[in-house]
Amino acid sequence: MRRSRNVQRCEFSADELAAAFAQLAQRGVAEGLFLSSAVCENVASAQEHMIATVELLRSKYQFNGYIHLKLLPGCEAAAVERAVQIADRVSVNLEAPSAERLARLTGDKRFEQDLMQPILWAKHFLDQDVDSKTDLTTQFVVGAARESDREVLATVERLHRDFGLTRAYFSRFQPVADTPLENVPATPLVRQNRLYQSDYLLRFYGFTVQDLTFDDSGNLCSDLDPKMAWAQRHPEFFPVEINRASREELLRVPGIGPRSAARILRLRHQNRFRYLEDLRAIGAVARRAAPFVLLDGRRPPEQLRLTISRRDRRCYAA
Repeated sequence: MRRSRNVQRCEFSADELAAAFAQLAQRGVAEGLFLSSAVCENVASAQEHMIATVELLRSKYQFNGYIHLKLLPGCEAAAVERAVQIADRVSVNLEAPSAERLARLTGDKRFEQDLMQPILWAKHFLDQDVDSKTDLTTQFVVGAARESDREVLATVERLHRDFGLTRAYFSRFQPVADTPLENVPATPLVRQNRLYQSDYLLRFYGFTVQDLTFDDSGNLCSDLDPKMAWAQRHPEFFPVEINRASREELLRVPGIGPRSAARILRLRHQNRFRYLEDLRAIGAVARRAAPFVLLDGRRPPEQLRLTISRRDRRCYAA
């Protein structure tokens, strides 16, 4: 879709696109709509056509299902205000974690003015409407701008904390022929997955970016998921007694997530947890938790030594 490429372009009018989607919805082929666009004339016009499409679906076709509406870089405040009124989700693709990194991908988009400003407006309008169910997301392309995982996650943490971001999406870079980055190596899928895992730790497990373990290049370990990497980096924290630990302590144990932690806190008042099977029964991954817990004062028989192998030491550089 790059504008400099010699490919055929086409454009839907708002009426055409709304009618086409309405037919799919009526036939039960589609349940929701993710709507984005290239910029054919100017940003304001393109965003206006997108909003008009959604307005037709909501009013003329009475579609009350899920709609995710993309906010285009450099769009106006009035467009953002209308978007959060009619869509279930709005998003701005940051693509890179900073202005410096974004400059490696494009010479036109301005990080603060074109990308962060619509996010700031969206937060403002969502805060004004306390009953709004609309949420806000963003996406990063991973690996194209030579950014580190630490840079990406620091920006994600800021967006969660200061802008109410619901979640971040990560898309590994894959080169496309006839583009300036066609010779840049593809990003391994595991790197994308580790970023998703880290974002979950930031959102649901009480972790901060400072808690995460990075190598000398600022990247996450590819061999271990970030929670296991933290656990092996901090043997002094373990073992955790399941029958006495706080929610925060339980969430640091590999194999225990928010749901299983809540069940432990609720059920241990009725019966003490004594066996790994007790953890399996409430949905925890007992095999992963075993090296890090005490069950009624005893180590599980499957407990392993909390040591860092020679192969993994590179993942725990300060």
